[in-house]
Amino acid sequence: MSSKKLILKYALKYPFLILLTFVLGCGAALFNGISTALIVPLLLGALSGNLLETGKAPGVLQHLMALFDNFSSQSKPFVMFGLVFLAIVLKNITGYFSSISSGHLSRCLANRMKLDGIRLLLDVDLDFYAKHKNGDIMSHLSYDLTQTAGTIQTGILIVRTVVSILTHLGILILISWQLTLISTGLLAIVFLCNQAFLNFSKNLGKEASEVSKKYSNKILEIIMANRLIRTVKTEHKEFQIAKKLTLYLENVQFRLQANDQAIAPINEVLGVIILLVIVLSGRHLFSGGTAVLLMTYLLVLYKLLPFVNNLNQARNQLAKRTFSIDVAADFLNRENKPFMVKHPQPHRYTQLEKGIAFENVSFSYPDSQQLILDGIDLWLPKGKTIALVGFSGAGKSTLADLLARFYDPSSGRITIDGIDLRDYDSTSYRSAMGIVSQDTFLFNNSVAHNITYGLDKVTNEQLIEAAKLANAYEFIMELPQGFDTQIGDRGVMLSGGQRQRLAIARALIRHPDILILDEATSALDTASERLVQQAIDKLCENRTILAIAHRLSTIEKAYQIAVMERGRIVELGSHSELLARHGYYARLYSLQFSDRASEANLSYR
Repeated sequence: MSSKKLILKYALKYPFLILLTFVLGCGAALFNGISTALIVPLLLGALSGNLLETGKAPGVLQHLMALFDNFSSQSKPFVMFGLVFLAIVLKNITGYFSSISSGHLSRCLANRMKLDGIRLLLDVDLDFYAKHKNGDIMSHLSYDLTQTAGTIQTGILIVRTVVSILTHLGILILISWQLTLISTGLLAIVFLCNQAFLNFSKNLGKEASEVSKKYSNKILEIIMANRLIRTVKTEHKEFQIAKKLTLYLENVQFRLQANDQAIAPINEVLGVIILLVIVLSGRHLFSGGTAVLLMTYLLVLYKLLPFVNNLNQARNQLAKRTFSIDVAADFLNRENKPFMVKHPQPHRYTQLEKGIAFENVSFSYPDSQQLILDGIDLWLPKGKTIALVGFSGAGKSTLADLLARFYDPSSGRITIDGIDLRDYDSTSYRSAMGIVSQDTFLFNNSVAHNITYGLDKVTNEQLIEAAKLANAYEFIMELPQGFDTQIGDRGVMLSGGQRQRLAIARALIRHPDILILDEATSALDTASERLVQQAIDKLCENRTILAIAHRLSTIEKAYQIAVMERGRIVELGSHSELLARHGYYARLYSLQFSDRASEANLSYR
């Protein structure tokens, strides 16, 4: 999606608001021009009463004054003044509502873009997050989209300003086309001088966007890695990096401000020079009584110059936002991002009847030729547990991600009761699934919120029952506010075992039909592991389970154990069968048993 298409796409979502802002803006510009046009004959009449009568004034002004011939000479100035005053009042009213409408339009566009960006983040495949930094994503949402939304507001301001300039320029031409030709040439020089500032702003805008992303990334890292930073004592180092980025960002913003603020005074100085040149030129074009026309011309030109300055500043704003518009267009573009293929008429998942089959499943991540899974064939019967074991990098978690349909196989298929998983409605399928992983995510909210997250109606009895089954009820009741206790960011106020038991309670309360356990106890101490394992045993009753095991002692009762190495299943069988083969699993089990025995001896000593 190009930047122009992006702006047009979102502009068309608010046609009435854009039209209203445009009409009010043009109305303000026209009323401004009308008031100026009426001031000219009023000044001519006041400064040189016989100028219009002698026919030395331009014909158009004489025709304009003829509109007031029906009024007496005493009342004519008051009528003209009243019309000028009315035009100024209408200009300010329309200008005020134009600004209100323009600001509302900008906020609506920014919110619409941000909501579309958030929807995209919720719809896009997980591979997108693997390739993009969280800080970059935050910068796109908070900075680039806001900058992009402001371009339409700036565009309307430019149109409004151009109308004002053309209106005043028309009046100047009517007074003296020769002098206006000279003025236009001088203003063109000002325009070219401002182009240098615009090019500088464009480069600074790109630099500001890049620095903003780096700054967001670093602050997010400091927040997320706070414990690690304190552990390895790198607070000073991280502070210095953040300080350097902060000062760099401040420097870029200072240069942007210096560039912006330089435009107005330089244009004012150039404007004074233009006025001086106009005065000198006017002395040769106007003579005698018509010198009053020069004063009137200068007044209109003086009112025109601020609009020229406003136009240059608006163009400068657009130049600064050019890079952000390109970034926003790429961020909101759905065509260059991975999304799950949705079946046009998906099956609604209700309940597993027979089992789950992995049929010659292979997988590699997008834009990668390396196979993570290679020809996996596996049958998971209803109500049984299949355990996956193997060293890190064997493909265990990837296989679980495919079952949860976070990714689709590169080749082969996964079937649920003989139906391809891709043909199911993902919402109904995932609502019947529970996932308990080693890295448990908890919201910075209450205990009850974390257990019932995603469920609309949960009774207190159901909440308490899930907590008791997960061996979590006792420690929850010891918390200051029980189920209403706030547990901090990612559950920082709880221990690892407590966090795991909350995750199990969250899975239990959903009564999942299919369960994925991803090394749920590997990071726990012995006491916590025992409590969590008891909760898992209750969770696993009468459910179909795919379990990734780090500690082999936790999966000895599994229906079958699949031993994985380099993306393939190298052994498959029950615990006793695999031990009897004296193969890969037996060596792995023996190695782990000896390691744990050594740990026990060290602990005993």
